[in-house]
Amino acid sequence: MKRESIREFFRRLAEANPHPTTELEYGSPFQLLVAVVLSAQATDKSVNLATRGLFADAPTPEAIITLGEEGVAAHIRTIGLYRNKARNVVALSHLLLERHRGEVPRDRAALEALPGVGRKTANVVLNTVFGEPVMAVDTHIFRLANRTGLAPGKDVLAVEHALMRRVPKDYLRDAHHWLILHGRYVCTARKPKCGECLVRDLCEYRDKTV
Repeated sequence: MKRESIREFFRRLAEANPHPTTELEYGSPFQLLVAVVLSAQATDKSVNLATRGLFADAPTPEAIITLGEEGVAAHIRTIGLYRNKARNVVALSHLLLERHRGEVPRDRAALEALPGVGRKTANVVLNTVFGEPVMAVDTHIFRLANRTGLAPGKDVLAVEHALMRRVPKDYLRDAHHWLILHGRYVCTARKPKCGECLVRDLCEYRDKTV
């Protein structure tokens, strides 16, 4: 996709949704961190259903530790890999208190040192909490970037680097949210809704649907 098409691509997405944000529900940076850790291989909807009760009972690292692995697991058992995730949530709560006085750090390396936190999760937190212009590439963004010609790449890291180079700087802060939402609801995996797409004429996908 050419530079001028990319700018128009994001101009249209921005016009349609000027203030995009995550669909995960949270009341603090810590709660967002936990929600993103839980969202691995799970939908935001399923995570929200689980965390409403979890955060009501344990909204802070201290409260999560008091609740313990079994208590956390009881709240999130509807989510895949819930036992491993419960273990990670309790462990990262301990490390936040030990290393960061219970605060979520604004540092990629510090975030990735926490149990259950990889590059994508760190990028979501840096972008959503701290407004950092970074790109968290999930399956939706990976598919969309390759399908449309926006930023093709053989793996998620290649796509992330391509997007960081190609997305206009004035759109970069919110680009992650626009792309996830577009991939989740319009440029879907099995049958993209090309007839409803705002950027259909800019997209380089050859097998467009009606």
